[in-house]
Amino acid sequence: MESYTVGQLSTIVAGVGAVGTAAFGLVDAFKALPGGGISRAGFKFIRETILKLAPEVPALEETGLSRNSLLYTLESQWINGTAATDQINIAKSLIKLRLTPETAGPLASATGVDATLLSQIAVSIRSATPLTPQQTDVLGRFDLLLTTLLDQAYQRAAQRYRNWAKAAAVPIAVALALIAAGVTRQITLSEAVLLGLIATPVAPVAKDISSAISTAAQAIQSWKS
Repeated sequence: MESYTVGQLSTIVAGVGAVGTAAFGLVDAFKALPGGGISRAGFKFIRETILKLAPEVPALEETGLSRNSLLYTLESQWINGTAATDQINIAKSLIKLRLTPETAGPLASATGVDATLLSQIAVSIRSATPLTPQQTDVLGRFDLLLTTLLDQAYQRAAQRYRNWAKAAAVPIAVALALIAAGVTRQITLSEAVLLGLIATPVAPVAKDISSAISTAAQAIQSWKS
């Protein structure tokens, strides 16, 4: 069995990570395709939650707060990779802006708060009337539950996107490894396929593994000396 030095092992791990990173980069570039390509993966979970939290209201459908406008805005942010926290905050703000006596019932049903009080809150907000302590408490609970529902949706969406991205990155990583094998002729085709297969999961932690190998080698050398 061929033996490798610490430096060679670090180089191999870094090379595998580079292939995986390049594959992920190419997958991410697919967002340029019509409709956002693979970057749309996972948005169905967000869409389902928004449809529950943004009921159709005739008075809002001709405004910038229409349900279609809301979905278009959030999908654009999802495809562009806006920070998840920012996406959740924006989604929550847009839904709260849609709080009216007409939408209070469906929103109360989706979040589990009192529908009558939430409707009263909508009326008070519209008329700029100060909220009572009870209404303030309900509004606080509504805000927290809204955040929880949106966070769940975005977490599931992110997991679905990662799974699809990894699945798409594997064949790309294998293809890149095969190309590298053909150009350098330093590894066989079977070794290139193996390298491509392991490159995808290793990519996010390749730098840490390489650093760990070097650190461990230095510690062993210090102990021996």
